[in-house]
Amino acid sequence: MVRCLALCFLFTCVNTVLHIQGSCAAQAEPAAPRGAAGCGCEKLKRDAALERVEDSTVRVEDSTVRVEDSTVRVEDITRSADPAHKYSRSARERLPEARGEEKNKQSPMVLISGGQFLMGTDDPGIPADGEGPQRLVHVDAFYMDIQEVTNQQFQSFVNGTGYVTEAEKFGDSFVFEGILSESVKNQITQAVAAAPWWLPVKGANWRHPEGPESNITDVLDHPVLHVSWVDAVAYCSWANGRLPTEAEWEYACRGGLKDKLYPWGNKLNPKGQHYANLWQGDFPNHNSAEDRYIQTSPTGPPSGTDKVKKGGSYMCHKSYCYRYRCAARSQNTPDSAASNLGFRCVSPGKR
Repeated sequence: MVRCLALCFLFTCVNTVLHIQGSCAAQAEPAAPRGAAGCGCEKLKRDAALERVEDSTVRVEDSTVRVEDSTVRVEDITRSADPAHKYSRSARERLPEARGEEKNKQSPMVLISGGQFLMGTDDPGIPADGEGPQRLVHVDAFYMDIQEVTNQQFQSFVNGTGYVTEAEKFGDSFVFEGILSESVKNQITQAVAAAPWWLPVKGANWRHPEGPESNITDVLDHPVLHVSWVDAVAYCSWANGRLPTEAEWEYACRGGLKDKLYPWGNKLNPKGQHYANLWQGDFPNHNSAEDRYIQTSPTGPPSGTDKVKKGGSYMCHKSYCYRYRCAARSQNTPDSAASNLGFRCVSPGKR
């Protein structure tokens, strides 16, 4: 079956740390192997080629397949007409109780003072993604959500507007095979050809991240998943904000540090501490969860049709998905969604 099918992506594949606690001045981490594959997030498009899964088992035999990942959705630098206008405050009268619920649920924002920074890199980890060249960019001041948009916050949006996500309209979304129950996997006969650990799961959406048998009752404070770029734009419009541009996201990610790999410096785990929710172990076969999380954790291009994704997720590993660096980037179609892709909003003024 051929389907139009992220992560990013919205936008936190999930839980990249954006706000810095200072430079560690540690020795730079060894570079990832050139041409290393990714977790396959960019293959999760709604026109992705699917192949039949034999015996309901996904086999990963070729560890050199060139697939990619990245996971915080950012707004295209050249914005098209806002697809979510009818969900904005100016276009929709909402009930007083809905407005009150929104105020209580929205993430607090932090001021990102404007300035100049070196965007991109001249030493790209994944050259095909267009990480370079490094160039001087000016960014005006803006406010940014301190944390990714949570399930509870997105639920408030849906309750106040009746919004239906694209994954709900399509009837399925893509979920990492390693977090699915055997009963769900036994019902699946297809996988993404270029990244067979991604499975199209009927009924998977933001309310049911791993399919109809799952729910978000115990993860209301985790990033919302299975939201497309269009869904993210609708939410941000409703919340009186917008998605960040790629330059804004990277500027915030760098936190004033010059030419560093990560928001906190060059060493991934300074003094043995984990600063982001990433994959540890042998991807995609075993996640040792040294950072204590197998899945999501609580929240604590200039042109073209695809949308840029920035950041890393619980599926990122240096051998496969080296896109948790500030300069890293990836892309996907606006209607794509997945179980490792979240987002956050920005605003010219504090909400």
